[in-house]
Amino acid sequence: MKYLILSLLLCSTLALTQDTKSADNPNHDSHNFVTVRGCVSRSSGDYVLMKEEPGTSYELQASGKIRLHDYLGQRVEVSGPQSATLSSSSDAMNKTGSAAPVTITVKSIKTIDKECPSR
Repeated sequence: MKYLILSLLLCSTLALTQDTKSADNPNHDSHNFVTVRGCVSRSSGDYVLMKEEPGTSYELQASGKIRLHDYLGQRVEVSGPQSATLSSSSDAMNKTGSAAPVTITVKSIKTIDKECPSR
């Protein structure tokens, strides 16, 4: 009987510890996790987020069930981890002067405006 109670106590302590760790560490490194607003466009097959101020671009990579195609031409807010871009699309270079140096792996996206403002 003592072993049963001790085992149950140990199991519940481990379960509580595991839940606390997952709440403290929500699957992203806070130093690389960003939230950015801008307009979604496409360049050489890559999805690009163009930030208005200052004129910065980010390559977007969808994750999970996110379909970036559904957000083309819209002003959105994306959140996710950022990393250095490995590809250098020639269209992106022509449009922005340089390839998007940063890729955001989109973990969440929401529409701010159905149309991007014209310049």
